[in-house]
Amino acid sequence: MTPRDASDSPRGRWSDLDRPPLNVTTLRRGLVREGGLWRQVDVVQRTGSTNSDLVARAAEGKQAEGVVLVAEEQTAARGRLDRQWTAPPRSGLFFSVLLRPAEVPVHRWGWLPLLTGVAVATGLSRAAGVDTGLKWPNDLLVTVGDEERKAGGILAERAGDDGVVVGVGINVTLRADELPVERAGSLALAGAVSTDRDPLLRGVLRSLEEWYGRWRAAGGDPAASGLQETYAAGCSTLGRVVRAELPGDRSLVGEAVAVDGDGRLVLATAAGVQEPVGAGDIVHLRPA
Repeated sequence: MTPRDASDSPRGRWSDLDRPPLNVTTLRRGLVREGGLWRQVDVVQRTGSTNSDLVARAAEGKQAEGVVLVAEEQTAARGRLDRQWTAPPRSGLFFSVLLRPAEVPVHRWGWLPLLTGVAVATGLSRAAGVDTGLKWPNDLLVTVGDEERKAGGILAERAGDDGVVVGVGINVTLRADELPVERAGSLALAGAVSTDRDPLLRGVLRSLEEWYGRWRAAGGDPAASGLQETYAAGCSTLGRVVRAELPGDRSLVGEAVAVDGDGRLVLATAAGVQEPVGAGDIVHLRPA
């Protein structure tokens, strides 16, 4: 699907007065600066997937690091394992960024989704006043009432030999009757002090620039950059008994005790061994 420019809306820019469109001029003014990471910020009204669009752009070899692509609505957004992500137009932040971490060994690129989680949680805490937890490896959690709910997710995809596209989806103003599943949440339902998407997006992207720069300067070392420690401090999965649903229809139950230097979740099993999990779905079985 061809992206539509944000000013070219078939439904009108103000069809929902509670959900005004993003101001691309303000975003560019606040994010694009000499010597900064973000070089280009584009906002489109509607597209299938910002990740797919940016991966395709990167494949053409014409996109430098630091491109940000934001959509007011995605019709074919994807999470991990090709799961669908749906939300009403302008109800959230749906964006992807192109990174080319040339200074970092490829074997450390697996930290990028975790780094993005830390950056998003930090940015939302500052800009929205919402405490955001991280469920390993890529979910963003908020508390609605006394219940932990998923309000966002992160998806990283390779873009050629030297690039990674990282996509983020965050439910901002979704109301209870709009939630795609019962266990979903949004910043509004979590009591955010602000749901103005312009400052929220600026805050998240500035935080991402800060953490990415720190990690890259350390050669991708998660310990030296402070990323490993910070991720562990904000990870809601640690300290819980969880079930890891692994490739090949296998599962593993144990207490999540650490995130190791490779970004893997370490489970202490009933057999008395510690097993690292590098890929799979994690189900929280018991509160921390």
